[in-house]
Amino acid sequence: MENQLQLYNTLSRKKEVFKPIVPGRVGMYVCGPTVYGKAHLGHARPAITFDLLFRYLQHLGYKVRYVRNITDVGHLANDADEGEDKIAKKAKLDELEPMEVVQIYTNDYHKNMTLLNVLPPSIEPRASGHIIEQIETVKKILASGYAYESKGSVYFDVEKFAMENQYGQLSGRKIEDLISNTRELDGQDEKHSSLDFAIWKKAQPEHIMRWPSPWSDGFPGWHLECTAMSARYLGETFDIHGGGMDLMFPHHEAEIAQSKAANGHDSANYWVHNNMITLNGQKMGKSLGNAISLDEFFAGTHPLLDQPYSPMTIRFFMLQAHYRSTLDFSNEALQAAEKGLKRLFAAVKTLFSIEASAQSTVTERVVELHKNCFEAMDDDLNSPIAIAHLFDGVKMINSIKDGKEQISKADLDILRKLYYVFIFEIFGLYMEEKAEAGNSETLSNVVDLLLNLRMEAKANKDWATSDKIRNELTKLGFEIKDTKDGFSWELKK
Repeated sequence: MENQLQLYNTLSRKKEVFKPIVPGRVGMYVCGPTVYGKAHLGHARPAITFDLLFRYLQHLGYKVRYVRNITDVGHLANDADEGEDKIAKKAKLDELEPMEVVQIYTNDYHKNMTLLNVLPPSIEPRASGHIIEQIETVKKILASGYAYESKGSVYFDVEKFAMENQYGQLSGRKIEDLISNTRELDGQDEKHSSLDFAIWKKAQPEHIMRWPSPWSDGFPGWHLECTAMSARYLGETFDIHGGGMDLMFPHHEAEIAQSKAANGHDSANYWVHNNMITLNGQKMGKSLGNAISLDEFFAGTHPLLDQPYSPMTIRFFMLQAHYRSTLDFSNEALQAAEKGLKRLFAAVKTLFSIEASAQSTVTERVVELHKNCFEAMDDDLNSPIAIAHLFDGVKMINSIKDGKEQISKADLDILRKLYYVFIFEIFGLYMEEKAEAGNSETLSNVVDLLLNLRMEAKANKDWATSDKIRNELTKLGFEIKDTKDGFSWELKK
């Protein structure tokens, strides 16, 4: 399959024309959340970024196997090899079993992702469910000579690996600088070097989560899970590995080293990283104590919020910034996003209510708008530029509505399909007032158009498009029935 989608590959530090390993198919692995607290705005950005990529790849016709993990063991309190497991620590505080903590916050994460209209991944593996695969990966790394056992734990030997391989290629760090900036060991540490990281950790007596292994009763290192699970579901080499920029070092750098040690080659062909959400210039996150939960955003209950913000306002706010740019939170920015989204939805309603004319004065502009929107998305998922083009089209729509311009049926169909595809399919937005609009003529026109498109797809034996339209409408609460004359529908109460 040929297309001109370009993705910025963090590994090469440049945009590259995307070419999947298997034509027509894409394997994508994204690092998901560590589930020990409520989902917050920082969780939403990678989820929406890779949902956008997932949706756009599917729109281009690719079959995508999207794997997004859940970290439920091995992520220690200081993100290194010391301290308590974050989930075990939360379990002690709340007097719960660790897996109760995992389930509570996984449910919370899923609930909020659904509200944000983030599509579920194809596979969502948990680290605790893949201990066998991780133990086998440790064995392979030990056999390669790039790891060593010490007092029941197993550590990756970073300096030995760096003597024969490039370490730091993703983050741009140099091994010489890393060595000079690390503390000297006091002779009591299990590691050969402070740079080394655990791929298997012996559990202390008080450690709740533990599994038997050839080295000790213990648990896998945090970095190991993604190496093992990506290989399990996507193979030893796959197309895209994604995550937040904060994971680039040490997590993703460790993954690259582990994969090469275990399998003899790199794992992912493209590394894609979203930038951070900041609050007053500082990264927003649980570890820094400045995270605002998504529930607080939707209810408007946090002291920093002037009002509640709907899930679609949050989603649109993020889409208005390029995924690789820093996004700074402010009430003013969210309120501007809310107004912009209302304006865009108002234009869609107008678009589906205007009538076609015999002639068209906007043909060239409709063709140009169509081209510009897709060119923006092909340019490293440049959603803010695509949105700007759609807003330019709003002026044309309003001009047609006011009778200053004319549009033919052919042009009107192109324009309607363009706005539907971008706003609802690619950007994943939805009109939250759909229940109140259930009996409106505008909504009827929109649904009828979509179902007519579905009939055309069925006639062309395009079953994927046909099923997608029906499934999306069903998710929004519509009951669709095929009839001898075509179709019927109603909005469920």
